[in-house]
Amino acid sequence: MTSATRKTLWAIGAVAALAVALPVSNLFVGTPHGTALTQAPAGDAETARATQVLEASCASCHVPGVKPPFYAPLPVASSIIQRDVSAALRDFDLARGFAAAGRGPLLEPVLAKIEKEVEDGEMPPASYVAMHWNARLGREKKATLLAWVGNTRAAQAAPGVPEELHVQLLRPLPARLAHDPAKAALGEKLYNDKRLSGDDTVSCASCHDLALGGTDQQRVSDGIRGQLGGINAPTTLNAALQFRQFWDGRAATLEDQAGGPPMNPVEMGSTDWAQVAAKLERDKAFAKQFKAVYPDGFTQKNITGAIAEYERTLVTPNSRFDRYLGGDHEALDAGERHGYAVFREAGCATCHVGELLGGKSLERMGRRADYFKARGGLIDADRGRYNVTKDVRDRHAFKVPTLRNVARTFPYFHDGSKATLREAVDAMAVYQTGAALGDKDAQDVVRFLQTLTGELNGKPL
Repeated sequence: MTSATRKTLWAIGAVAALAVALPVSNLFVGTPHGTALTQAPAGDAETARATQVLEASCASCHVPGVKPPFYAPLPVASSIIQRDVSAALRDFDLARGFAAAGRGPLLEPVLAKIEKEVEDGEMPPASYVAMHWNARLGREKKATLLAWVGNTRAAQAAPGVPEELHVQLLRPLPARLAHDPAKAALGEKLYNDKRLSGDDTVSCASCHDLALGGTDQQRVSDGIRGQLGGINAPTTLNAALQFRQFWDGRAATLEDQAGGPPMNPVEMGSTDWAQVAAKLERDKAFAKQFKAVYPDGFTQKNITGAIAEYERTLVTPNSRFDRYLGGDHEALDAGERHGYAVFREAGCATCHVGELLGGKSLERMGRRADYFKARGGLIDADRGRYNVTKDVRDRHAFKVPTLRNVARTFPYFHDGSKATLREAVDAMAVYQTGAALGDKDAQDVVRFLQTLTGELNGKPL
């Protein structure tokens, strides 16, 4: 055996020994524990078990502040670990997702992302398991996570959704939501009342026309005195089922949202609520009708409350897709069913989830490519949630729009930059999933999205 051969064999043996030694040593180091993922009270035993599994298998990359493995300082390992952790936290900060549940239900996209990764067998990735044998998700752990996802999702399903469909990733819209009919009737009048604006020229319906899918079908809206808004007007249809309101999620409730535009100097431009109340008071018949329901009259709380109550009636059930989910498999044709399959396989349904197919989380625009650079520069609205929180993690984060009636709510995105569904689908594939769809797949996704148009008050939109 030559000296060169011996050196080669020695090098191979050293690499092999290291490849075994590192995973073995990690068995003694153990998996992460006591991280931010499990520090907060779980609330129930099933969630506690699920978070423990997630912590052991996912926290190293998807939870901030976790102590890296002992070999992390090594030159090559350091750059790889930093890159992987940075990308993982940018895409899915598990601890942040669970922390948000401290103020309400666990966001459905958190469940959907976990479910998809477990079912696809992609997490933890093979490269991580090769170095951390004790982090592997075995059959029992997968079953624990999937059962927890299903039970948690079922507990959060909207009232009125058939019980047998509660655990589904996508669910039909309920036929109606609870509301006060007397207050809703007043809210309908206020929704269409231009006296809420400073010069009596603009109403809620001006930008959220129910005949136009609850939007104005413009890139940005025309406000008072012809001023142009800075962001595309989202639909008010089914807004009651969203987890927050506005693209940046700054309003927690429909009532909060209804109070914004009347006082916005660009949108409706009223000076204050006293100005609005004074104008409404001069309408004696309406004032009498209003005070019969709200004895203290036209206060900000009562006006916005009535509008919100009306918006709870703007549910659009009975789309062809709803009928398909309910068991009518002929409601969609072969191309539409294929589009639905592509939609799920591409991961679109991890954000566009639940009854609304969206409206349940804030997500970063441009996960896989720089949307804003490709578009040609930044505008103020592009900062998204960051404008509210000033947290750098929220830069370019927007509320995921509902896809209900999406064929009617063009143009698309917060900037209204895409005029057609096909353009929007192609852009989402590139900037959010990182993989362009073929022409047939993209066209069938468009056809699937067109099946999401429902009915309002029993009439097709």
